[in-house]
Amino acid sequence: MGRYGGDMRIPLLYGVLLLVAGCSSGTDTGAATLAPPLTPLTPVPSASAGVTTTSPTSRTAVPTAAPAAGTDEAAVAAWIDAGTRADPDKFHTATRDGVATTLHEGVAFTTPGGQAQCMTDPKLGDGVLSCLLRLSDPAPRPIGSEGQWVPGWVDFTGTQINVGSLHADPGPFSVGAGPELTLGSALEFGDYRCRSDAAGLFCVNHAHQTAVKFSEAGIEPFGCLQRVDAPVDVGAKYSC
Repeated sequence: MGRYGGDMRIPLLYGVLLLVAGCSSGTDTGAATLAPPLTPLTPVPSASAGVTTTSPTSRTAVPTAAPAAGTDEAAVAAWIDAGTRADPDKFHTATRDGVATTLHEGVAFTTPGGQAQCMTDPKLGDGVLSCLLRLSDPAPRPIGSEGQWVPGWVDFTGTQINVGSLHADPGPFSVGAGPELTLGSALEFGDYRCRSDAAGLFCVNHAHQTAVKFSEAGIEPFGCLQRVDAPVDVGAKYSC
């Protein structure tokens, strides 16, 4: 009895161990299925995270009419930018007496009726827009000045405007005038964009956030441009 009884307990013990091992293995498998490893939560972006930064002009209400004197520069820029975009490739030539001259990187354009003729000249450096205006009340020749006085010659650099100046020759305008920039059209070149309107020609310099209106009555500055003392060879000067 003792010998056989001890031998019978061995298989019984193995059976118990196998049963326990099987139960334990089933429990682990179930736990892995019901409780997978936690994945770190991804923060939910706030409403402002998807907002794209916009330029000042895109946040500014566009005036319904040509900007009046004292209009904020951003509003002037918004109005100019809202014009019908002209093809810049059509404004790289100037014509005089039927002869067209290619300006390469230069730009030339004329407002309807020829009230303003504008041109960029690489010889004057980057960022200079020169215009010849027909003025109803041009500035007189400065006292003591010598040379040819051109009261309607305006140079706009973005930070300065010179109105009326002395010239020994026609400079860039010797090759003639550029194509017409039709009313309502806006032409972009370099840091500038100009829009033609019945009230005048409006040009903005986006790099310096300044603008100017060219018309028969003269020029109207916007932004930081203010009237300052002009040198003896200039009729009027505006500067930031």
